[in-house]
Amino acid sequence: MNTSPPVGGSTGGPTALRMIMGGYLRRLREAQGITRERAGYEIRSSESKISRMELGRVGFKVRDVEDLLHMYGITEQAEVDRLLALVKEANQPGWWHRYGDALPDWFSAYLDLEGAASMIRTYEVQLVPGLLQTREYARALLMLGFGHTPLQEIDDRVNVRLSRQNVLKKHDPPILWTVIDEAALHRPFGGRAVMRDQIQALIEASEMPNVRIQIVRFSSGAHSGAGAPFTWLRFASEDLKDVIYLEHLTSGLYLDREDEVDAYQAAMEHLCVQAAQPSKTPDILREILNANY
Repeated sequence: MNTSPPVGGSTGGPTALRMIMGGYLRRLREAQGITRERAGYEIRSSESKISRMELGRVGFKVRDVEDLLHMYGITEQAEVDRLLALVKEANQPGWWHRYGDALPDWFSAYLDLEGAASMIRTYEVQLVPGLLQTREYARALLMLGFGHTPLQEIDDRVNVRLSRQNVLKKHDPPILWTVIDEAALHRPFGGRAVMRDQIQALIEASEMPNVRIQIVRFSSGAHSGAGAPFTWLRFASEDLKDVIYLEHLTSGLYLDREDEVDAYQAAMEHLCVQAAQPSKTPDILREILNANY
């Protein structure tokens, strides 16, 4: 069993680091043949608390982790101190924390995982993917559901969306491989001028070495992604399993069971076969730009 200790620094934000640390604690516990119930008793808690910790779904108390490490046989003080420093790092708020109420809790977790991913594969039906949106396009989308939302909150959400895009320009950036249904490029959110700039931005993005854009043309007919958009996140750390993210109006759903991930992986591979190849994307975008905007 691999019980190599986790490392910090490049693992993304707190959600990803909690998942990594939780997986490490699980492997240590299993290597010692200790049940979750017994481990829960050790930290004056329950079996379910240990389960949530090992899945990275709750924050860690330093005292709890220290007690578990000693129980699992990690007694060298320098190693204990290093791991507890990672626990404190995992409890720090992410970069999006300053936007406060502008973000729902369920989406904050996604931002964290997105920042930790080594590959982001996404399929969009009606919209340009968030990582490739221009400011005015993003604002036009968010204003659709304006209602009673304060304008400052709209501005904060736009800023979050634009800040997310920094992940594509960081040192050792992830691969973004996106498939966009042609319908998304014919929906003039914000008007013709906004869409013209947005499509031009997609042309420029398609030239980035870590970005691949494919378009599913109308002429391809029915295809495997006809149901709904989804994002598939893959991570460099072996402690993090692939995750499928599905976004709803008021919540986000995270799938990581092997059979679920396999189903979406197969759908993505079929989409990539049915879509035009990435090398054709700039010409397709120019064709749509010239014909419509």
